[in-house]
Amino acid sequence: MNYPVWQLAFSGGGLLIALIAVLHVYISHFAIGGGLFLVLTEIKGYREGSQPILDYTRQHTKFFLLLTLVLGAITGVGIWFTIALIAPAATSILIHNFVFGWAIEWVFFLGEIVSILIYYQTFGRMERRSHLLIGWLYFIFAWLSLFAINGIIGFMLTPGEWLATGNFWDGIFNPAFWPALFFRTFLCLMLAGLYGFLTSTAIKEEAFRLRMVRYCAAWLLAPFLLFLASAWWYVQALPEPQRAWIANFSPELAPFLTVFLWASVLLFLGGLIMVIRLPKTATRSLAVVLLLLGITYMGAFEYIREGSRRPFTLYGHIYANSILVKDLGAVQAKGILASAKWTGKEITAENRLVVGRQLFNIMCSPCHSVGGPMRDIKKMSAKYESVYAMEAEISGQGRLIRCMPPFAGNLQERHALAAYIIEGLHNRKEQTTPPPQLSAPPLAPLPFDPEQDGYVLIAWNSLGMHSISDADGTFSLMPPANDLFAQLIKRGPIPEVVTEGVALSFRVEQGFEKPAAQVGFWKDLPALFGRSLPDNIGLSGQGLSGVMQRKQGGRSFVAEKVPVVPYPAQGGYQPYPSFTIEARDKTTNTLLAATRMVAPVATEMGCKTCHGGGWRRGNTGISTAAAQDILTMHDRFHKTKLAAQVKAGKPVLCQSCHPDPILNGPGKAGLLNLSASIHGFHANFLGGRGAEACALCHPSSPQGATRFLRGIHHEAGLDCTTCHGALEDHALALLLAEKQAGKPGAQRLMQHLTPQGATPLAGIQPRTPWLQQPDCLTCHVNFGPPETDSAFNVWTTGADALYRNRHDDAGSIHCAGCHGSPHAEYPATNPYERERDNFAPRQYQSNPYPLGANRNCKLCHTVDMDTDLHHPNSLNMMRNTRE
Repeated sequence: MNYPVWQLAFSGGGLLIALIAVLHVYISHFAIGGGLFLVLTEIKGYREGSQPILDYTRQHTKFFLLLTLVLGAITGVGIWFTIALIAPAATSILIHNFVFGWAIEWVFFLGEIVSILIYYQTFGRMERRSHLLIGWLYFIFAWLSLFAINGIIGFMLTPGEWLATGNFWDGIFNPAFWPALFFRTFLCLMLAGLYGFLTSTAIKEEAFRLRMVRYCAAWLLAPFLLFLASAWWYVQALPEPQRAWIANFSPELAPFLTVFLWASVLLFLGGLIMVIRLPKTATRSLAVVLLLLGITYMGAFEYIREGSRRPFTLYGHIYANSILVKDLGAVQAKGILASAKWTGKEITAENRLVVGRQLFNIMCSPCHSVGGPMRDIKKMSAKYESVYAMEAEISGQGRLIRCMPPFAGNLQERHALAAYIIEGLHNRKEQTTPPPQLSAPPLAPLPFDPEQDGYVLIAWNSLGMHSISDADGTFSLMPPANDLFAQLIKRGPIPEVVTEGVALSFRVEQGFEKPAAQVGFWKDLPALFGRSLPDNIGLSGQGLSGVMQRKQGGRSFVAEKVPVVPYPAQGGYQPYPSFTIEARDKTTNTLLAATRMVAPVATEMGCKTCHGGGWRRGNTGISTAAAQDILTMHDRFHKTKLAAQVKAGKPVLCQSCHPDPILNGPGKAGLLNLSASIHGFHANFLGGRGAEACALCHPSSPQGATRFLRGIHHEAGLDCTTCHGALEDHALALLLAEKQAGKPGAQRLMQHLTPQGATPLAGIQPRTPWLQQPDCLTCHVNFGPPETDSAFNVWTTGADALYRNRHDDAGSIHCAGCHGSPHAEYPATNPYERERDNFAPRQYQSNPYPLGANRNCKLCHTVDMDTDLHHPNSLNMMRNTRE
């Protein structure tokens, strides 16, 4: 970080190093195996008294000399030149710690040069024994050069004890030294056979050509099994994180590991084919193909080896961006600009793109190109629609993105880097889009005469907002399925909750009766849930109108999984469709009472912010492109094949793998539940953002098309984090429960999350999603005024204690029946039509306050009350009044 670096925008530093290094390594390994090939082939010629073999060996020596000394030496110097300019800090570490090792290796290399020149120049002119001795000396020097350089190369991957001791010998004889030495030695022998094919197939005499081709095939085939065994040994010598990274087919390495495995098979088969008598042209062509395949083979191996070091240049010691591991904390605290010598020190509105480019050069250019063929940052960042989204991606570096180092900068530097990528490279200017104008026709409350009417009918929705993805052709996160609840109360001095002899029905407001015409859920239902249903009929068998069922063992009625969607027939988006609930006498069909309620349902999920693709329609819905990217990323991180499954015509139901209490989905054993998985994953990218992080995904943004926070708590200035905690805390509570259940994925998602509130990790209480939520009485102790500013970390004991299911102290009336649905507590303010959520209180008491508030007990009791029957403090005056 404190050296000026060579800026290679198109190729990136990695590609240039890779091209030179792979070619050099391919040649240098041949230089070792080829040296032994020369000596043993010369001995073979003498032993068999074959002048053609000796002549062939001499010709092969010329080819060998030109290739290894000329091209090998040039590429060797090229490696030093490129790494010194592209990764100067790491190069300095190698030089200063292993100068003695390099000196030894250069002595051996000098021995190689001298001996091979003598060997070639004296071929046929020096006494046989002496000439062979020179050949043996060449091979020994070459192999000793490998011995020395293998220690240094292995050190970069597995430094072992050197990290603690800094000892030269601990670095050289690192954990991978011996398996790597055997692996490379056997590889050298195989490459000698591949290069031998190239010269032996040029022999004109057919019988002799076949004889030498088969001889070269033996060099390729004989060490093959030992080579594979040493490769396995090599992998086992790696530290567990690197071994897992390779063995589990990391996203970065998977294609190269596939190439390596297939090339192994093809090389072996190619060697067998070369043994067969083939026409000269075919043999020659196959030899060239095998040689090129060998280069590909070597390239795949080197990429895997180099890739398994990520995000380090020297594993565990220095990151690819030249920041030492031990200095990372200090740099993060101080900032990159303040720590680096070759950058500006201040970020302003005018220079932020220039500074962003400087930050890119330091942090990103060692691995990423700009518009080039290797890890092109423009291609990889194209889907991010805003600087904010790019900042989220940068935040996740070094966490779940294993191959990248943690971002070392402060918030200003993160923003400047993100701005450079989005605005500087993509020319995508930040646009201020005016919030959509929300409106809905007002619905007058149904009539109620407190002097004449004998019944009060109350109704509520079980959720503050039911969110569906509207991308069922790709995946389903939630189906259309709102639960409607109602209670019928017979008014009197001692009111009675009526459950017998009555029928409660429901019907949606006009325009929402045919959701199948608006969404593709019913078309994809058989593939998602394994069943077929008529259009507009939900998973419970309920449609958009029908009869409510008495809740088993309870005092309320319910219509479960009503398939309402936020798209009216007349067009547009309306996330607050209303339902009319009626109660009739079963015998006479006389209407006893009627009321209205809202069934909130939204498709405004913000996945497109980071996954691209835009909205499906207007400002809502997950587009097909965004949904496909989500599955592609899932495949990338978790080695699934969901994208291929969708391509084959079977959309993905998330709960088919991930357990989910809200759908009673058991999922697959050992996998995180859906809430813990989603929140735990994204908390690694969206941390430190408060309620803003919630609004990025959920339809709660005050500038969005839904704005589902509508209750009195929102009016009082509370937000998501007040009850659920910051995203990190929310995720940790979910993940801790999964960790206690023995699910290993929980720790992986937790390891980089730090609690944001006052509660330390050890104090966060685990919870089950949907069944354990913040308890109202945490703030409203004994139903009084709030005594704390956060309800986080005190969870309900189970589903029965949830606000949406809880009863009053008398065990008769649901809390939500009088106080309103979750997130729409009376008095609620609906963004589409101010009083839309307050149907019941406006109908029964001509104000938006909770039923019975301000001592309006006569609504149900018909007499004044002087005792807190339903809960303590219920006779107090309403505190949160509004104009």
